[in-house]
Amino acid sequence: MATYLVCGGAGYIGSHMCKRLHEAGHEVVVCDDLSTGHAGALLWGKHEFGSIEDANFLRTLFSKYAFDGVLHFAALSLVAESMRHPQRYYQHNVAATLNLLGVMREFEVKKFVFSSTAAVFGEPQSRLIAEDHPTAPMNPYGLSKLMVEQILRDSCRAYGIRAVSLRYFNAAGADPSGLIGEAHDPETHLIPKLVRKAAGEDIVVAINGTDYATEDGTCVRDYVHVNDLADAHLRALEHLDYAVGMHTFNLGSGRGYSVREVVDAVREVSGEPIDIPTTSRRPGDPSHLVASGKHAKAVLGWAPRYTAMGAIIETALNWHSSATFRAWMAEKEAVATAGARADQHSAQG
Repeated sequence: MATYLVCGGAGYIGSHMCKRLHEAGHEVVVCDDLSTGHAGALLWGKHEFGSIEDANFLRTLFSKYAFDGVLHFAALSLVAESMRHPQRYYQHNVAATLNLLGVMREFEVKKFVFSSTAAVFGEPQSRLIAEDHPTAPMNPYGLSKLMVEQILRDSCRAYGIRAVSLRYFNAAGADPSGLIGEAHDPETHLIPKLVRKAAGEDIVVAINGTDYATEDGTCVRDYVHVNDLADAHLRALEHLDYAVGMHTFNLGSGRGYSVREVVDAVREVSGEPIDIPTTSRRPGDPSHLVASGKHAKAVLGWAPRYTAMGAIIETALNWHSSATFRAWMAEKEAVATAGARADQHSAQG
C-alpha cells in the first residue's frame, strides 16, 4: 500500500482517480481548493483544502504526510478562455506546477504522474497521432501543458524525478455507480452539454463549425471514458516503480467521432430528438484529433474498455439525470451567489 497526493482530486478526472486508487488499496490525500471541484466528490481519502499556487501550504502538506508519489490534475483547461486570458493559464498551469515540483524535490518525493492533453499537438499531420507526432499547440492551454512536459524532462534529468505525462484526448462519461461524474459550471464539453439538453435542461449547445476538412464538415475527436483514464494513471504509477526518467503516453481509442456523430448517438441513447443549431468555428480548434494508443498498450498494458460511443453516453446520461448531479450544481450555484453578495456588500461598504 502506498500514499498518493492527488492534486485536483475533487474535480472530474481527479475524483475518478481517487476512487480507483482506493479500490487498489492505496491511501489517498486530496489537495483541492474547490474553486472548480465539488465537495461531494471527496468520497475517498483525506481532503486538504488549499492551492498548489501556495508553496507554503504545499510544504505544510508534505510535512504532514509521507507521500510515495503525486498525481497532478489541478489545471485550467478551457481552450477559448486560454485565448482570452493566456497569462492566467501560464500562472496556474505552469508556475503553480513549478511550485509543486519544487516542494516535491525538497521532500525527496520522486514519482509524478501529469495530466497532459492532446492539445499539445495542434493541427494533426497524420490520421492517428503517436507520441512522436510534432507538437505545435494552437492555444495557450495546450502550450502551457507542453511547457510542463519540458520542465518534467529537464527535472527528471537533473534531479532524478521519475515522471509520466499522459496526453488524453477527450475525457467523457461517468462512473457507473452514479456517485461521481462531470459537473462543470459553465459546462463547455460536448457530451455533457448534449446529455443535459436531452435530459430536459435549458442549456445552450451548438455545432461549432461545419466547414472542417472532415467527412461531414464537423470536428472529429477521440473520446475516452474517464474510468479508462483512471486505469491508465494507476498503470503509470506502477510503471514508475521500476522505470526512470520521463515517459509520455497518448491515451485514446484510435477511433474518432465527428460532432454530428456524437449528436446522433445522444439522440439514439436518450430517445430524445434534440435540435442542435450550427454556428461558426471556435478559435484554436483543430479539425481532427485521434490517438494511436499502441505505445500505452505495449508499455503499460493499457487499452480502453469503453470502446462504443453509446456505452460512454449511457454512463453520462445516467449521471446527469441523477439527483446527486443536481445537488452538486445547486450547491455550486449557492456558493457563487453567496460570493457575489459578499463582493457587492464589500464594494458598498
